[in-house]
Amino acid sequence: MATIQFLGAARTVTGSKHLIEVDGYRAMVDCGLFQGLKELRLRNWDPFPLNPASVNTVILTHAHIDHTGYLPKFVHDGFDGPVYATPATVELARIMLPDSARLQEEDAAYVNKTGSSKHHPALPLYNERDATEACRLMQSVNYHKRVQLTKKLSFEFVTAGHILGSSFVVLEIECADGQRKSMVMTGDLGRYDEPIIHDPSTVDEADYIVVESTYGNREHPDFDVKARLAEIITETARRGGHVLIPAFAVGRTQQLLYLIRELEEENRIPTLRVFVDSPMAASATKLYLRHKEDHDLEMKDLMDDRKNPLATKRFNLARTVQESKNISAEEESTIVISASGMATGGRILHHLRKRLPDERNTVIFVGFQSEGTRGRRLLDGEKEIKIFGEFVPVRAQIERLDNLSAHADSREVLRWLSGFKRAPEKVFLVHGEPAAQEAMKIKIVEKFGWPVEIPEYLQKFEL
Repeated sequence: MATIQFLGAARTVTGSKHLIEVDGYRAMVDCGLFQGLKELRLRNWDPFPLNPASVNTVILTHAHIDHTGYLPKFVHDGFDGPVYATPATVELARIMLPDSARLQEEDAAYVNKTGSSKHHPALPLYNERDATEACRLMQSVNYHKRVQLTKKLSFEFVTAGHILGSSFVVLEIECADGQRKSMVMTGDLGRYDEPIIHDPSTVDEADYIVVESTYGNREHPDFDVKARLAEIITETARRGGHVLIPAFAVGRTQQLLYLIRELEEENRIPTLRVFVDSPMAASATKLYLRHKEDHDLEMKDLMDDRKNPLATKRFNLARTVQESKNISAEEESTIVISASGMATGGRILHHLRKRLPDERNTVIFVGFQSEGTRGRRLLDGEKEIKIFGEFVPVRAQIERLDNLSAHADSREVLRWLSGFKRAPEKVFLVHGEPAAQEAMKIKIVEKFGWPVEIPEYLQKFEL
C-alpha cells in the first residue's frame, strides 16, 4: 500500500512536510518550520503527529528554513535516518540550521534579559547541538542520480530553479496493485529567466504532481524591477536616508547583490556602502560562487572573466554582533540587506527598530510575506510594530518589489505544468494560503481539465 500524508504546508505557506509511505517504509519530503501566524508557530512545539523514530528517511527539496528548519527538533525527538539532499543544499543546510539555532538561542536570551516574554524562562525550539546532530545525517546526492530506498520506492533530484541546490523530487512508487507510479514534488517552484541559476526543469510526465501555490492568485507585476530598485535607492539617498532590505540569506540576498552591482556599473545609482548583515548570508554567498553546477550561462560567463558578480563597489560583510551594531550607527546613507526575509527574527529587527521611526529611510520587501509576520503587517500599512516587546512607530517608506520573489506566480506554474505530455491522475496543491490555492485550482482545471486536490493539514491519500 502507498500513501501520502500532508504534515505541513497544507492550506498555509510554511512548515513543508509530506510523508510518503510504501509498505511500511516512511520517507518524508522536507522537514520545515511553521512560520507566520501564532497558531501555526505553536505547531512547531506540539508533539509531532507520528513518532519521528518511525520515519526511515528525509528528502530535502532545498535549504530554506520552512523546508528544513524543523529537522534539528525532529532529530532531537528520535529521527536518526539518512537525510538526502543535493550537494549545494547539504552545504547550505550546514550553515542555515546552526544559524537558526543560534538565532533562537539569542532571541530567547534577549527576551529573558528584558523580561519581554510571558514564558519564564523563554526557550529555543532547539539548540546548536541539535542542529549539528541533524547535519551529521545529511548525504549528498547529485542531480539525476537515482536512489533506491526499497524495492518499491526510489527517487531522483531535478533542478527546480528556486535557489542554489533547489530540486524537484521525482519518486517512483510501486502501489498496492503492483503498478508503478511516478510522483513529482516541486518543493518551491522557481522562476524563468532569472539571474544566477538555471530555469526550472521540464518534467514530461507523472501520475501525481505535488506543486506549490504561493502566488496562485497573483501574477508578478510586469515592470522593470531594476529600474524601480534604482529609483528607490536614488531617492532614499537623496533624502539622506538608509535602505533596509529584509531578505532571506539564501537566494534573495545574492540576487539583490547581483542587481545592485549591475546598477552601479551602469551608473544608475549612487555608490553607497552595501552591508550584508548576516553570517549565514556571507557564507551562503561564497557557496553561490563555488557551486557552478547551478549557474546559468550568464553567471558562468561572468565567473570566467574572473569577476565576482556578487560584490558591489563598497561591499561589506558583517559577521559579528559588534559589526552589526556599527551598521546601525552609520549616518551616511547605506543599503543594508539582512535576514529574516519576513522580519520574523534575526538582525533585521535591530535595524528596523532603529530606522523605522525616520521618514527619510526606506524598507523594501522583496519576497512573499506570510500572514501574521511583521513583514505582512508593515506592507498592510500598520503605523507601529512590536519589536522586542516595544512598539516602534512606522514613519519610514515601505516598498514592495514582488518581481524579486523566487516563487513562480500563477502564470509560471501553468507554464511549467504545460510541459507534461499526459494528464496526471491528480494534482495536489500545497504551500499556499487558501485564497491562492483556490484560485490556482480553478486555473489548472480550466486550462488542463486535471483533477486537483487541496489537502487539509494531516490529510492522507492512497496512491
